[in-house]
Amino acid sequence: MSTNTKYNEWQENELSTSLNRFPERKEEFTLHGDAEVPRLALPENIDDDYLEHIGFPGQYPYTRGVQPTMYRARFWTMRQYAGFSTASESNKRYRYLLAQGTTGLSVAFDLPTQIGYDSDDPMSLGEVGKVGVAIDTLADMEALFADIPLDKISTSMTINSPAIVLLAMYIVVAEKQGIPADKLRGTIQNDVLKEYVARGTYIFPPKPSLGLITDIFQWCSANMPLFNTISISGYHIREAGSTAAQEVAFTLANGITYVQTAIEAGLEIDHFAKRLAFFFNASSNLLEEVAKFRAARRLWARIMKNRFEAKKTASMMMRFHAQTAGSSLAAKQIDNNIVRVTIQALAAVLGGTQSLHTNSRDEALSLPTEDSVRTALRTQQIIAHESGVADTVDPFAGSYYIEQLTDSIELAAEELIAKIEHSGGVVACIEDGFIKRQIEQAAYEYQKEIESGERVIVGVNGFQIEEEVKPDLLRVNPAVEEAQVSSLKNVRQQRDEAEVQSRLAALQVAAESGSNLMEPIIDAVRVYASLGEICSVLRGIFGEYRD
Repeated sequence: MSTNTKYNEWQENELSTSLNRFPERKEEFTLHGDAEVPRLALPENIDDDYLEHIGFPGQYPYTRGVQPTMYRARFWTMRQYAGFSTASESNKRYRYLLAQGTTGLSVAFDLPTQIGYDSDDPMSLGEVGKVGVAIDTLADMEALFADIPLDKISTSMTINSPAIVLLAMYIVVAEKQGIPADKLRGTIQNDVLKEYVARGTYIFPPKPSLGLITDIFQWCSANMPLFNTISISGYHIREAGSTAAQEVAFTLANGITYVQTAIEAGLEIDHFAKRLAFFFNASSNLLEEVAKFRAARRLWARIMKNRFEAKKTASMMMRFHAQTAGSSLAAKQIDNNIVRVTIQALAAVLGGTQSLHTNSRDEALSLPTEDSVRTALRTQQIIAHESGVADTVDPFAGSYYIEQLTDSIELAAEELIAKIEHSGGVVACIEDGFIKRQIEQAAYEYQKEIESGERVIVGVNGFQIEEEVKPDLLRVNPAVEEAQVSSLKNVRQQRDEAEVQSRLAALQVAAESGSNLMEPIIDAVRVYASLGEICSVLRGIFGEYRD
């Protein structure tokens, strides 16, 4: 079959796919009413080998995107990350975002929640509600999603070590709304491996942590077919200072570990792989970021097909969420951050993201204000509706520089993955510090460039001004902690304590026996056992990780 014939067949498939999925938008996929979509002739210098290398959008190896029509058929999910103070305050922000056109929610949890402590624990002092919302019991999760129909929106939760507990709470809240688990859509981050090298919100050692992740895979495969059970995260690896190639390598190496662990636990690759998702950083070097996303997609497709022998196309597709680079935001001349975020968001869209969060201008100083959040969301909407970049699929395909850079990042990532595997795998490289040292060295080199002036950060080490006007910032009232602790006390007084202790005892027995812990944790959550109480049971059995 000639290259041009292949191309024409792909275009026919693209049109029929679009019309089948979105019949009401027929006009957008045709030239004039019922007229045929105009065909594009392939450039003469593109041969079969080259076409095989970059592929078509929506076809293996997915270099050019996981859908044949990409944003011509449907925009990415505009998912703004939010959470602060109490559940009721965060609920107000969520409903504001939905009213402004957000199409998915993304929950930020406070630090005690992320590491499995209740708000009244001495370890939580001074941190309650500060960098996200405090969630102690099912009562908080009920308040967080009050008046938000969970079957109508997609929810992402950035939670890792205690992910199984927060997911259980979400399931029970939906249950109380009359929504079965099989109707829920969204993603739980659930990626603990990157915590050991880049972020630090771990609780248990790697092996039992991987066991909890596998429990989620198994339970959700049977009960939550629309929910993404993990978001394998390069975002925090990049925020810690890695290069683009390191972000791809370490993220995919973690992905390999999760897949291998699930297979060893008896799961079929094509049964769970389609619910794996990824989470990447969108940084400021626009062309490098576009190439990075393309390289990551192609490399993962090959890993799934060649290494794990996946048969279903959905198992080979890398679907990912992107967030603009928080570490790039400057505390000086904060309006410059709007420009940075715009460039980064554009890179994510040009690279084919499935959903996107745009950071707010004031996040280098505080949690964002409503005005700042609205501007961040409008940035996505302007890119979608006004820039024209969504009118075609993979606009940079065939560019000499982009294709060379895509190949270069893929090769560098492959070499790093091979080095990790030669050294005994990800867990061994966490324990001996190899991955962490690689990231720290890259961060050190980057900072040296800034301090020497070789790398200019506008408004920070170049083009500086004297600033007198201080921006309005969102500040979390210190009384929030006292109110949250009081709320938790009330829940404990009103619940059936004997039933709570019975469910916690059952959880302990299940954990000691190596059973799947999803159902015992759901049972404990239903009777308002707290996050800290559940994690305390697991700490007693699994122990705690110490770097």
